[in-house]
Amino acid sequence: MPGQVHKHHRIARVLAAEIRAGVHTDGSRLPGEHALTQRFGVSRTTLRQALQVLGEEGLISTHAGIGSFVTFDGTPLDNRLGWTRALAEQGTELTTETLRFEEVTDRELAAELGLASSAFIALDRVRRLAGGQGVSLEHSRVPATGDLSGLPERGLDGGSLNRALIAAGRITDSGEGLVSVRGLDAAEAAVLHRSPGESFLRLAQVYRAADGSVVEQVTSLLDPARFELHVRSGRGDRL
Repeated sequence: MPGQVHKHHRIARVLAAEIRAGVHTDGSRLPGEHALTQRFGVSRTTLRQALQVLGEEGLISTHAGIGSFVTFDGTPLDNRLGWTRALAEQGTELTTETLRFEEVTDRELAAELGLASSAFIALDRVRRLAGGQGVSLEHSRVPATGDLSGLPERGLDGGSLNRALIAAGRITDSGEGLVSVRGLDAAEAAVLHRSPGESFLRLAQVYRAADGSVVEQVTSLLDPARFELHVRSGRGDRL
């Protein structure tokens, strides 16, 4: 794993330098994955790690033909950057409060996801506006395997779980989600500084690697006055 981390950072540095030097101009497309893996002599997984690093640095963005994205006050959010950072770059200041960051055992979730191990890293966070009112409550669960085991004791690099996943070689290739609306229970309302029963969007998502393994499961409660979920489909796809 250390070799892979070194390789993807090296590739990211090379491509970043080329982008900044104008080799890949604004609005142009990078060469395809096959061409880049051949050029650097690496696997697709390592290349995707490098591309995610470039995405976090704001140097590239990727768009799938089919997918979904979240907006805050009508502005799209890039979840690869983390919503707080994405909003800050748009001029909206949110504070993030970590409620829980520890390794837990959740047999029910493991069974739901079809995992043999019930060990997860639990990261619960609330995001607030300047006045203290919460606009989102997020519960993230990551299988505590490989280099991710013991992550809460080591801490997060810059507060970013996504960076930790990339460094461990856990690259999201696909995701699926379910959206519903429900009222806040008393505990959720207290954390968000809201009224019990207030309606919030509930977004439950599972992110998977290219081999189908689970990278992360996230359940988010979102203020419907501020967040919207947009769904787009490729040609020929119908609901």
